[in-house]
Amino acid sequence: MKRLVVLGGGESGVGTALLGKAKDYEVFLSDKGIIKDNYKKVLIHNEIEWEEEQHTEAKILNGDLVMKSPGIPDKVPLVKRISEKGIPVVSEIEFASKFTSATIVGITGSNGKTTTATLTHHLLKDELNVGLAGNIGDSFAKQVLEEDFNNYVLEISSFQLDDIVDFKPKIAVITNITPDHLDRYDYQFENYIRAKFRIAMNQTSDDYLIYDADDEAITNHLKSHPVQSTLLPFSLEKKIENGAYYENEKLIITIDNNQIIMPTTNLTLEGKHNIKNAMAASTVAHLLKIRKQTIRESLENFQGVEHRLEHVLKINKVQYINDSKATNVNATYYALESMDAPTVWIVGGVDKGNDYSELFPFVNEKVKAIICLGVDNQKLMETFGGMVDIIIETQYMSEAVKIAYKVADAGENVLLSPACASFDLFENYEDRGRQFKNAVRNL
Repeated sequence: MKRLVVLGGGESGVGTALLGKAKDYEVFLSDKGIIKDNYKKVLIHNEIEWEEEQHTEAKILNGDLVMKSPGIPDKVPLVKRISEKGIPVVSEIEFASKFTSATIVGITGSNGKTTTATLTHHLLKDELNVGLAGNIGDSFAKQVLEEDFNNYVLEISSFQLDDIVDFKPKIAVITNITPDHLDRYDYQFENYIRAKFRIAMNQTSDDYLIYDADDEAITNHLKSHPVQSTLLPFSLEKKIENGAYYENEKLIITIDNNQIIMPTTNLTLEGKHNIKNAMAASTVAHLLKIRKQTIRESLENFQGVEHRLEHVLKINKVQYINDSKATNVNATYYALESMDAPTVWIVGGVDKGNDYSELFPFVNEKVKAIICLGVDNQKLMETFGGMVDIIIETQYMSEAVKIAYKVADAGENVLLSPACASFDLFENYEDRGRQFKNAVRNL
């Protein structure tokens, strides 16, 4: 009996443990932190051996295969020892993909991947049997075990791609690549770009790569590192013969001379970046033979994603917007770009080596006050202090929202778009977004 060791007792870890047990592995799950009660119950109920608040090396280094949670860096001494022993380390998507023959759509990118994955699933679900997993919702491994859909849309992070071996999506999507998580890639942007392109590394000419042709990091990498896949670019700036482009408020998608044209005037999603997300998702739907009418209707009734430019409430004619999912500068760039009124901007958290300079034009033009919400706000104070009349720091969400309420006037916006990770004051970006929404509702 092969021994599967699972590091990390979150959604992907517990899902992998369940699938491993069903496939006759001897499974051991270990988490350095505390495992949430709901996951503990699942492990106990399924008689899977587990430990928390420690890693017992003797029980880990005798594994035949290790699945590590994407949050654990390769540089951790335990992971190095596992590798030294020659034990293969894989991600959940690598492990689970071995047990399904489904058609896989894999979506990665620095920004837009959650919206694009959710939207793609929304476009497919009326006509295909399809699951949504990966970095989002229920674990992929658990769905392979319990649902076994014919198709999957997977949102995949670079950390998950770092630990693939044979994983190969039929359709890969790269929404964009901007500097993010550089702390995990030796502060080398090139390393991060390479990690994203692993999504296509096992693809052949029968598979497809959909990507943003306006993104220099992507197009330059493709020039110097060509892939085997059939390329289907999308663009806002130029006409595309095979792929998608935008002209006169219409999406034009062509695959093997089969063209569909979609009006975008009734799209519920706002902003240029969402037109790109819609192009990527519609290209997938067109490839998978979804009817044009279905694509159009689904694009028009899509509601968006929680914590992503989510309009919370209007109080005294001030619009409160939750963009907690903006964990890097580029995401915040899109948020500020889409503001159409003076904005009180709540920013801050764990800085991953951010360069804020691309935000300066928007801050000068649209931002009336800045509220820094983080344990260490020094860099933000120094960067933006001279640009706005009001800059205040706090370490409490409730206080940040109260200050914003005092500063904002009728017709203005209050925008939570942190441009940073959330781990200094919050459990994760969802927790940060929910605290913001609660504070707004309590005003």
